[in-house]
Amino acid sequence: MNKIVPFVLALLVTTMSYAQQLAFPGAEGFGRFATGGRGGEVYKVTNLDDSGPGSFRDAVSQPNRTVIFEVGGVIRIHSRIIVKENITIAGQTAPGEGITVYGNGLSFTEANNSITRYIRIRMGKVGDKGKDAVSIATGHDMIFDHVSISWGRDGTFDLNGDVKDVTLQHSIIGQGLQTHSTGGLIQPSGGVSILNCLWINNHTRNPKVKGINQYVNNVVYNWAVAGYIQGGGSARMSYANVIGNYFIAGPETGDTPPFNRSNENFHLYARDNWYDGNRNGKLDGKLVERDTYEPVSWMEKPYDYPSVTITPALAAYQSVLSKVGASHHRDEVDQFLIDDLKSLGKTGKTISDEMALPMKGPGRVKGGKAPIDRDGDGMPDQYEQNNGLDPEDATDRNRTDKYGYTALENYLNALVNDRSVSLNE
Repeated sequence: MNKIVPFVLALLVTTMSYAQQLAFPGAEGFGRFATGGRGGEVYKVTNLDDSGPGSFRDAVSQPNRTVIFEVGGVIRIHSRIIVKENITIAGQTAPGEGITVYGNGLSFTEANNSITRYIRIRMGKVGDKGKDAVSIATGHDMIFDHVSISWGRDGTFDLNGDVKDVTLQHSIIGQGLQTHSTGGLIQPSGGVSILNCLWINNHTRNPKVKGINQYVNNVVYNWAVAGYIQGGGSARMSYANVIGNYFIAGPETGDTPPFNRSNENFHLYARDNWYDGNRNGKLDGKLVERDTYEPVSWMEKPYDYPSVTITPALAAYQSVLSKVGASHHRDEVDQFLIDDLKSLGKTGKTISDEMALPMKGPGRVKGGKAPIDRDGDGMPDQYEQNNGLDPEDATDRNRTDKYGYTALENYLNALVNDRSVSLNE
């Protein structure tokens, strides 16, 4: 009984308010209340430079900003970018085929109340050995939505330390580089939700989880050593809801089951998780039976974590095909990974060098022309005219509607509402 008390107290802290405003319509999980740059300054990224005025690095170097992109393409960075708190990164505003940040990765340590959407973060061998593509060591209230993260040299998406109230949703975690090809190490102090994501071509850690975890409607493809690691045999107490996920073997998967490396300290509620291990090019998996999860402490009811949309595992697979990642404009790298998944066991591999891929690293990402915005408030003149706003008054960006969203937020959300990619794209 004493072991449960600290868990209950932690859960009360992380979920004490359910009446707050969502980060954006469709935000779910523990990080759903992140406020981002709401009400703050607008900073426009106007070039693809590594640093300096108008660069992405400069944009996130100060708190209380909404970052708008007036350029599309690949930003090549030589040192790590540190994201400050109260930031909204609105990747969906990038013209052309969107934005890719390629190089030494991003740190969201202490990037409290951050919202990151529709951006690609690719590390690769050009990044420092032993570093993660995305890392969080401390912080709270963060949501990553439709983000494509790949080629980490240590971890690809690692969250490790005094971290709580984080959501990763509709995102791709792919191709962590050998010789340490891992998807993610998730061991926070509070709750983390991983929802509707694709974990693909990572040797292990898809992810490795300790602590309070909500893992719903994910697809895991072509792991070699481990799929979902249940604590790794740790003495630390863990409490997880694992629901409606589809694990699909690829060419490198071998006989390793989808769930492994656990003990009685991992408290698990699980249902409707499926495994397709035959690599026959068809999705015809079977329900994961209870005795194949390895030793855990079974829970008969789910933990009272934030309410999230739950679909059958088959529907989760279809959703991943059409919506996962920075899908506003799906780039060559993401499409390559999606094609591996669609092969259902026929193609897919871990890599040690992104330059060996057909697109030679991040590939080509076309730019485009940003719409006219005379007052610089982040909303195009035409949008303002169509929605009763003044294209010569920058302050009206912070006008709020009855739901509490600013005019700027409504514009950003309108760019990607119900956006999915044709399965033929």
